[in-house]
Amino acid sequence: MFEDSLIESGGRLKTKRGIWTVFSFVLEAVLVGVLVLIPLLFTEALPKTQLMTFLVAPPPPPPPPPPAAAPVKIVKQVQTNIINNQLRTPTKIPEKVQMIKEDEAPPPVMSAGVVGGVPGGIPGGQMGGVIGGIISSTPVAVPKVATPQRVRVSQGVTQGLLIRKIQPNYPPLARQARIQGSVLLQAEISKDGSIENLHLISGHPMLAPAAIEAVKQWKYKPYILNGEPVEVETQITVNFTLSGG
Repeated sequence: MFEDSLIESGGRLKTKRGIWTVFSFVLEAVLVGVLVLIPLLFTEALPKTQLMTFLVAPPPPPPPPPPAAAPVKIVKQVQTNIINNQLRTPTKIPEKVQMIKEDEAPPPVMSAGVVGGVPGGIPGGQMGGVIGGIISSTPVAVPKVATPQRVRVSQGVTQGLLIRKIQPNYPPLARQARIQGSVLLQAEISKDGSIENLHLISGHPMLAPAAIEAVKQWKYKPYILNGEPVEVETQITVNFTLSGG
């Protein structure tokens, strides 16, 4: 019977102990929550200085000091009566006028030799000194340019030198075939004006022999170069026209 009472009392003690443990935990949680909520609900209780430090942003950094000002240059204006390279009329008469005296230029010294010579020169000296006297007294030989033996001249120049011109005979076969045109020849004119080394450049074959035969008899004046006659290389054109006979 006593044992039964102990067993029953032991079960009740365990049950009551568990209930009180849970109740204590819940009470502590409620107390902690109340302590946390009170500052949030009643902000007047908090110190205002600390609260403002949390809400107000820190002030910006101070601006940098201004740069040091450059020294001001004082320009002193000089009074002058010359404006734009022209002398202007003075606004007032100065109390004291200073006279500027210029030194007279020394007279030119004439040497006993040439006019404008070096002071202290020797009578009868030469212009330009010793070197000038040597150059002026020594005759300078001008080199003579060698005259070429043959030059090339245009047809316009050689036509002015032509003194005898033989007209070519029109070939009968070319006249019957109604062939006409120009014959271009390459020729050399000797120093005495005669034709040498005559060659055909272009022209109709039926007209070329007559042109060559006629030009061989042409005569020119000698072509003078540097006072000497020289051989001339040129071209000669002979024209064949049916209307010219």
